[in-house]
Amino acid sequence: MQTAATSEPRGWLIPAAAAVLAVTAARVALLWFNRMDLFVDEAQYWLWGRELALGYYSKPPMVGWVIRAATELAGSDAPFWVRLPAPLFHGVTALILGWIAAGLWGARAAFWVALGYVTLPMVAVGSILISTDTIMFPFLALALGGWLRLLRGGGRVWAAVAGIALGLAFLSKYAAIYYLISALLAALIFRSARPALRDGLTALGLFALTIAPNVVWNLMNGLTTVQHTLDNADWVRDPGTRAELNLAGLAEFLASQFAVFGPVLFGALIWLCLRGGAGDRGRQMMLVFALPPLVIVSGQALLSGAYANWAAAAYLAGSLAVLPWLSPRWRLASFAVNGTLALALPVLGVFADKAATGGQPLLQRYLGRDEMTAEIVDTAREAGLDIIVAANRDILADLFYSARDSGLVFHAVPPEGRAPHHYALKHPLPPDLTGEVLFATLGAAPACIADTPPLRVILPEQGAWRGRPVSLFAVPAECWAAGR
Repeated sequence: MQTAATSEPRGWLIPAAAAVLAVTAARVALLWFNRMDLFVDEAQYWLWGRELALGYYSKPPMVGWVIRAATELAGSDAPFWVRLPAPLFHGVTALILGWIAAGLWGARAAFWVALGYVTLPMVAVGSILISTDTIMFPFLALALGGWLRLLRGGGRVWAAVAGIALGLAFLSKYAAIYYLISALLAALIFRSARPALRDGLTALGLFALTIAPNVVWNLMNGLTTVQHTLDNADWVRDPGTRAELNLAGLAEFLASQFAVFGPVLFGALIWLCLRGGAGDRGRQMMLVFALPPLVIVSGQALLSGAYANWAAAAYLAGSLAVLPWLSPRWRLASFAVNGTLALALPVLGVFADKAATGGQPLLQRYLGRDEMTAEIVDTAREAGLDIIVAANRDILADLFYSARDSGLVFHAVPPEGRAPHHYALKHPLPPDLTGEVLFATLGAAPACIADTPPLRVILPEQGAWRGRPVSLFAVPAECWAAGR
């Protein structure tokens, strides 16, 4: 591998924008024909957009705000419009990263970084599903670019850009805090990464001001989002139970990163780290921004477990570090692998109900959700019940979304202690409600009607609910007030 030749940072925008626009336009066109139901998280984010707030049960508010804006502008809550911001946000992120690369290594690096990012496997997935990572990325990239410009003498304007952009990234996903950690770490390592005190305080102050509404919301709502984060990092609550390290979990997480970033690029990132950034200060700086998310989440995987996307923030700086450094041969190999996936995944979404192996759809976890909800709604109407209650988050998420125009009312089973999800927190069954409701459950009937047979048991043969029977009971609303 060799360092790409640098040039003046000009002439990169038109070719890079053309390439990114072509990929994004293809994704939007294929998204229109996508056959996947909204996943649990996506349906929940849509509901957040209906209930605008400064914070939510498990995430900061930006994803709900963005979905609300998109659906209001479109005049439709169809899955296409809920997901449309995803490919657009990734396209913007690609161009911001190209701008950063142009300032560090020139026009050629800018083009390869923009095209390389927009074809990453995680971006291909993130362009057919709406997620908090996707919404965070353009703000996080802008924060990184603003910070680098500040370090090159940009002054208070770029300090403001960096601080506000990082705040907006934090309002999208709390993983943005990794870049604040990285900036502090870089300042300890490199003299050139230390801004003037005034500028650093300006950026930090504007970051704090931007996130303040969500901080206040958390304080007024029992730190619910913090509590959820601690639930994910469950070893924090009870470190004494983690005497044995989860080596298999760590190995699984690290192996998954070859799929998230691409096998060539993640291998190159490891090799570049071993070579100390190959002697280039810009690459060394990008590695300082890429490594903390990977190291911290690897620690979480070792102590408990971690999802593959939890370190996704690493791959903005990771793309900047690796793509300009790759030799043409390895870059071509990377584009061959990642480009194939970038094309295959949206096409697979179009044929989600037909692409199958062993008689089961490849994407069955994204299918059959609205059909299940339709059967639950039909049963409620046949029984003359206009209130549906459930404890399961998956059932509730799709009831609120797929049955949004049904005229029925949905509630979660009242929680015992701290609410386990957003629906139990914001939509519990009122304690003073009387009369019968339809109870949809993956388990048994409540204790108050323990010997009563269900009105119906739904057992789909395909889709997300395959092998998971949902039983429907007519239950007195007072059942939960009296205890289950």
